[in-house]
Order: sequence, then structure tokens, then C-alpha cells
Amino acid sequence: MTEFAKDSILVLVDTTLDGRIEASTAELIGAASLVGTPVLVVPRGIAENAGNNAGDSADIVKELGDLGAATVLIGEASNINNPHDLVDVLSAAEKLVKPQAILTSHSAQGRDVAARFAARYRRGLLTDVVGVARDEEGIIAQHSAFGGAYQVTAAVTLNAPVITLRRGTVEHRPQPAQATQESLTLERTQRRSVTIESAETQTAVSERPDLRGAQKVVSGGRGMGSEEGFKLVEQLADALGAAVGASRAAVDAGFTQPSSQVGQTGVYVSPQLYVALGISGAIQHRAGMQTAKTIVAINQDADAPIFEIADFGVVGDVFTVVPALIDALDARKK
Repeated sequence: MTEFAKDSILVLVDTTLDGRIEASTAELIGAASLVGTPVLVVPRGIAENAGNNAGDSADIVKELGDLGAATVLIGEASNINNPHDLVDVLSAAEKLVKPQAILTSHSAQGRDVAARFAARYRRGLLTDVVGVARDEEGIIAQHSAFGGAYQVTAAVTLNAPVITLRRGTVEHRPQPAQATQESLTLERTQRRSVTIESAETQTAVSERPDLRGAQKVVSGGRGMGSEEGFKLVEQLADALGAAVGASRAAVDAGFTQPSSQVGQTGVYVSPQLYVALGISGAIQHRAGMQTAKTIVAINQDADAPIFEIADFGVVGDVFTVVPALIDALDARKK
């Protein structure tokens, strides 16, 4: 049996509905490696439905090892979309490894599993974390709170913390490792649970990056004026190879689809570059993008709150500034 490191961090692999490994798993491993030794937990259904992630568990172990995993634990899950089954798998891994922390994605699935696990075993739960670190007493988590107005450090004082990590906030990636594989023996609980009869993935066809996790995002607000005017946001995004976002005001006005909404009631993003066009910068919008590494704002209102957090700001008409910017980008490509 594998002997696990004392600083082991248990990481639940983030998956799609059909069992594919999400790109965010690399970030989870990176975060875990900052504070300990990453040990990955994989429901067996991933190996059966892996698709473009290879067709058997040996290939998946190698893939996760290349991302920095030290050990991969594979457990039998009757339904990889049922959070109850995933908690059973995670529970078996936790009993075997005795980790110093349990880390999941802050995705819908990750939040669900983390909350159920924490409630079942009375563990401290730290959600929507933007960073992890260590101090002299153990593992600490960093949060961006109150719409990004405050940076908060939190810790759990009893037992290993359960942490959900916001996507796009940890840049660190560990060196590849020669991961070992071990099977988990599960003890099925008799707890009441939902029954999932079917799950279907609906994928929008787009050549642009997915908004959640994109390295570059161009967002438009009410200042774009109309659905026709919002096309300028898309043009700049295409010139930069960026995802398209929007403020709630732009979505409510019908300029673009609700899935593009960035903010407190939309998608949280943390890209390397965030460009805000015609966005005033209400606190609800800032909550969803303030952790971006570089923020560029273009707005004709010099007093717009977005300029308070922007690294670079242009006071001007977006319909004058942005076309000139697109021309300059196109010229550099030639």
C-alpha cells in the first residue's frame, strides 16, 4: 500500500458531465502543490468516458502525473454526476490519506461535493478561495470579499479544511511527476440521496475561449448603446483572442446573452487581461472581475468607478478609441 506524505493535499478531479477532465484540474493541482503534495481523487467513471483524455485509467494517471500529481486514487462511482457518490469516493480517499486539506473546484459540482462532505464529517468549509498558503499554524485560504473591496485570510482551527478554489486565480504549475495509482475501497453509505436518471451537456459552438477560465476577457456595458454597438466588443475580443463578457446592464438591455454576464450574479473571472468597454464599474460587476491581473477601462465618463481599479484607463468614446485599437492590433500582426 502507498505511504502518503504527511503534507498530502487531497484534490477532487474536476469533471464535465460526460466524465472528461476539466482544464481547471491543472490549477487545482498547482494550488495543492503550493502547500503540500497533491493526491488526486478520480471517480472510475472518468476512465470509462474519457474521450479526448485517453481511454483507460493508466493514461489518465499519466496525464495527471504530467500535471504534477504524486498519486492518483481511483474509486468506483456508480454515477459520476451524483454528488452523493462523489462524496463516498472522497470519503474513502480521506480515510486512506489523512490529508492536511481537501481541495475542489468552485464549480457547481465542486461546491456541491465540498458542502456535502463538510456537513457529513463536520469539517470547516472555505469557499470561493482565490489563493492558498501556509503559516506557522497550518494551511490558510485567501478570499476576495465584499465585491473585491477587501482581501481576507481565513483558516480552519480543527481538522483538515475543505476548500473550493475559484477558477483562474492560481498561476503556479508544478513540475511533472511519476504518479502512482491506487484503487479505493468504498463503504457505501445508506444516506438518502437524489437519483439522477440522465445528464446532457449542451455546448455552444464558438471559436472564442470559454469565459470561465479565459486568460483574456473583453467585456461591454451599457455604454455600448445597442446590440449592434456591442459587436465592437466581439471585434476587439477576436483581435485579442479573448473571451466576450458583459455587465448585467448590457445583458438586461438585450445586447448579448446571459451566459456572458460577469459579476456577482454572473461568472467570476480572473484573467491576465480584462478590458472593460463602456462599463461604469458598479460594485456587483467589480466583484466578478476585480482579481484580474491587468485591468484596462475605456469610458467617456472620467468619474466612472471602473477607473478606481483600472491599471490603465482611457477617457474617451469607445466607438472612436476601440476601432483605432483594433487597427493597431491588426497592423502588429502583419
